[in-house]
Amino acid sequence: MIKTKILPNGARLIIAPTKNGKTVTVLALVGVGLKYENKKNNGISHFLEHMYFKGTKKRPNPKSVAETIDKIGGVYNAFTGDEYTGYYAKVASPHFEKGLDWVSDIFLNSKIPDREMTKEKGVIIEEINMIKDHPMRYINTIWTNLLYGDQPAGWDIAGTKETVTSLGRKDLVSYMRNSYVASNTVICISGNISNYDVENLVSKYFANISKKKSIGKELVIENQKDPQMAIERRKTDQAHICLGVRAYSMFHPQRYTLSIISTILGKMMSSRLFVKIREEMGLAYYINTDYDSSTDTGYLVTQVGVDNKKAVAAVTEILKEYKRISSKRVPQDELNKAKENIKGKLAISLESTDAKAYFYGINYLLKNEAPTIEEMFKEIDSVTADDVLSVSKDIFKSEKLNLAIIGSVNKNEFKNILKI
Repeated sequence: MIKTKILPNGARLIIAPTKNGKTVTVLALVGVGLKYENKKNNGISHFLEHMYFKGTKKRPNPKSVAETIDKIGGVYNAFTGDEYTGYYAKVASPHFEKGLDWVSDIFLNSKIPDREMTKEKGVIIEEINMIKDHPMRYINTIWTNLLYGDQPAGWDIAGTKETVTSLGRKDLVSYMRNSYVASNTVICISGNISNYDVENLVSKYFANISKKKSIGKELVIENQKDPQMAIERRKTDQAHICLGVRAYSMFHPQRYTLSIISTILGKMMSSRLFVKIREEMGLAYYINTDYDSSTDTGYLVTQVGVDNKKAVAAVTEILKEYKRISSKRVPQDELNKAKENIKGKLAISLESTDAKAYFYGINYLLKNEAPTIEEMFKEIDSVTADDVLSVSKDIFKSEKLNLAIIGSVNKNEFKNILKI
């Protein structure tokens, strides 16, 4: 049973126990990320995440922070998203309290040492360079910028070289104090914790979390009226393409339908686009379709890498499948296959304590709910072929199309085909 509780200090706790596993994951999530930034401090959420590994009073330097979990063979890391930042340690069950102590220490007591900031700026700038040099990854940055433009949702999570360089310790400390607060925090414990009084231990280790009011974010502005394109010309062997449409937020009643649509189109080796683009036409090694959503945005996108000379053919075929699914009802056997695929992958993923902590923690942080896997299966099973057709008709419209490409292609080649 998934258990949730509001701690005395106002932080939220969610416990996702397992009976037979041998590990526990401790995850601390704070509801702040890219969408909470401004033009001047873009990248600060990600920068702060990096600095949380640089030392606390108890663990005064990066080596001592790392050695705590290294000595017990644990796995630890952090991540920054559009609306959250997380810190976790996955350890063998007998080391649960040590993992909890470590996560709470860096979350509450990181010193953000000034001497480490200059070095870390160099590290982050190299991270920015690395992603930009990797077109298969960087195309996603171009894609989100195409969708949302010059507002936080359209910026790079890592920031720019200029914004990262300009940030000082006072900026990071102020941002931390105004966002890393109890009302904005979820602690998720997942795994074999049958021998522990989890509530009391978490209350103890997170007792000193700030009770200040957290900062807010501006709503994303979306006002698309025509198909949009963004093409970065590079001398590459492949054209890396993102082609998709604006869709629904994570609160929309048809969000499960969108997951099914993306699965039918391109999340299985037997999906429509994989079979067409790779198996039948031999155009690409990789192709996939995803539905991504946040509290106030959502999109469905197909990503593919093809020979530059075959980019037009690939875009044309993807658009044909978008039109097909929005004009003809999906056969029941194909709908059932997609449902079982989603449920099976979800069940497999939730066998891992770190994936379970992330899944339930993010749901509780952003949606303030903790649905059981059975409840989610019920929602998935309730989707009908009529739902798929109706939602497809709504999202797959020419005026909602967006096309981002990195490669040696000519923008004019796509102007007349970018329609459904």
